[in-house]
Amino acid sequence: MVEEDMLVSDLLSPEQIKLELTSTTRLEAIYEVALLLEHHPCVVELQSFYQAVVARERLQSTYVGEGVAFPHARTDFVKDMVIAVGRSSQGIYFGDAERKVSLIFLLGTPKRLTSHYLALVGGLARLVKDTTVRTQLIQAPTAERFIAVLEEAEKRI
Repeated sequence: MVEEDMLVSDLLSPEQIKLELTSTTRLEAIYEVALLLEHHPCVVELQSFYQAVVARERLQSTYVGEGVAFPHARTDFVKDMVIAVGRSSQGIYFGDAERKVSLIFLLGTPKRLTSHYLALVGGLARLVKDTTVRTQLIQAPTAERFIAVLEEAEKRI
């Protein structure tokens, strides 16, 4: 069970981070990131989870600004909170044609964990709002360094 003060870095492992996405469209990129969770023990059904994320994305773009997007779904196709990250050096258009995204944080949470989900998203938003943290995430040479940047930033917040 996820603790109320769960950190983003606690939910990530190097296998859940792809430092160079090959996709060029929003939905392809979300799927590419979702595939990182294919063997995650908390994902009940990957395709259904992905479809829930797409349905949410079609309601309103999950672009949050500064080249970052949080595609997500509250769905029981995940047993506990999950996160995967994709990075694109070229950027991927999200929503309108003016918005290119470099960092995609894909989030899944069971419907029963609403407050945990809100706490996680709030914490993640605070982290990526920091220009230095965002730059370090974009420049991290390895998935392990990517996680270390998040851990260091979480200690300061």
